[in-house]
Amino acid sequence: MNLKSHIFETFHKIYSMRNKRFLILAFLFWVVSCSPHKVLFDNSGSFIFKKNINKLISSSGLDGNMGIKIVSLTTGEILYSLNSQKLLLPASNNKLYTCAAVLEKLGSDYRFKTSVLQRGNDLILKGGGDPDLTIDQLDSLARMTAKNINLVDTLFLDGSLLDSLNYGQGWMWDEGAWWYAAPISALSVNDNCIDFYVDPGEAGQPAKVDMVPETEYIHLINKSTTVHDTIDFQKFRIDRDWAGKTNLFTISGEVLDTASTDTFQRNIFDPVLFSGTVFKEQLSKYGVDVKKIAVSTGVANASLITVHISDSLLYSAHNLMHESDNLTAELFTKTMAVSDTTVGTWQGGLRVIKTFLADSASIDTSELHLADGSGVSRYNLSSADQFVKLLSYMYHSNKKDEFIYTLPSGGSKSTLKDRLELSDSKIRAKTGHLSGVSCLSGYIFSEQYGPLAFSILMNGYTGSAKPYKRLQDKITKLFLND
Repeated sequence: MNLKSHIFETFHKIYSMRNKRFLILAFLFWVVSCSPHKVLFDNSGSFIFKKNINKLISSSGLDGNMGIKIVSLTTGEILYSLNSQKLLLPASNNKLYTCAAVLEKLGSDYRFKTSVLQRGNDLILKGGGDPDLTIDQLDSLARMTAKNINLVDTLFLDGSLLDSLNYGQGWMWDEGAWWYAAPISALSVNDNCIDFYVDPGEAGQPAKVDMVPETEYIHLINKSTTVHDTIDFQKFRIDRDWAGKTNLFTISGEVLDTASTDTFQRNIFDPVLFSGTVFKEQLSKYGVDVKKIAVSTGVANASLITVHISDSLLYSAHNLMHESDNLTAELFTKTMAVSDTTVGTWQGGLRVIKTFLADSASIDTSELHLADGSGVSRYNLSSADQFVKLLSYMYHSNKKDEFIYTLPSGGSKSTLKDRLELSDSKIRAKTGHLSGVSCLSGYIFSEQYGPLAFSILMNGYTGSAKPYKRLQDKITKLFLND
């Protein structure tokens, strides 16, 4: 072999070895970079659960940010942890903080009072922050009031127990008239919403629409049409002029002539005036003439005529968690800040919640951000670690049974009605959902592993939340396969 050939062969061997190494490194880089969750290689927890849960996550093909923690409430052992300290949007999982704090601060037997007072020929309707006051209950107040007076110069409306901010920090400006974005007020009735009951009319005619309550507080334009078929079918809609801050509702779209009754709930603008107008109309029904109504921050030297006392706070807390009711969450939050000298505010209520989390649940509140009590705000940030700490504290506290009672079980009439149906109440948890956010945190009562606290926070995806919910359900069900 001549020198030229030897040099060429040596260079070819070196090049081939480098090329193979390059290909191997490139392949490994491709495998790792294409993995949906690179941190799965070094997350902590029990070997068997790491293996099984990591497999579920990898095989799901889902991307996005995930924070997960599952802990034994008997031993404190961490059974699984993935990004558990990562701050993520909790959505309605925030209600876990609010519910726990209000049970501790106000107690399950606390009751809200809505009062009617009299000063001369004036009446005062005073709100007490009741999140569940109904039209019928307000009507009972009107009936009792009519036994004491038949002519009213001014009906004063007093919502001064809480501040006048109707919407929370960081709430989306375009939530519009949806029920879950109802304005917050100490004087609230019927969830600060109108219930619309829709039936088909005659073919070619508008749909028949009934309202609860029937009130002149709102104005209605019915542009809908009853049709025979679904050709070029226009979706039925009920919209409020929320951008103009009015109570003008426009009904549009089509209804099939064979359709059964459908129900729609839309919020109103200015809950204090809404409550007062409905009360004035109810008084009129009982023969009481009210000359005018006015908003007031308190009328001195008035005597009590009648009062509605709510069911226990535990009833409202159950509704809060099962229906994920934002109005209830924010009324709880503000009411916790009320004192003899201070009105209830978001800032004050959130301070009470954070103090509870720090002092009772040993949560470092400098490592979370609370913007509201419901989780509607996108300024909220929490971690799976923090939720598990709260759940652990509540499980070992004297509020354990009450707190667990408020949590929905799989398949129940709640936000879990179509999920975890076969869990037989062994999973009690709170859901959380915003666009790009899906969360589930609560308890698993496993025959084999004992009681567990878990939190699964998923953020940063586009499209449907269904595959993320399915993954959450699969993870929790692993602990029920005894």
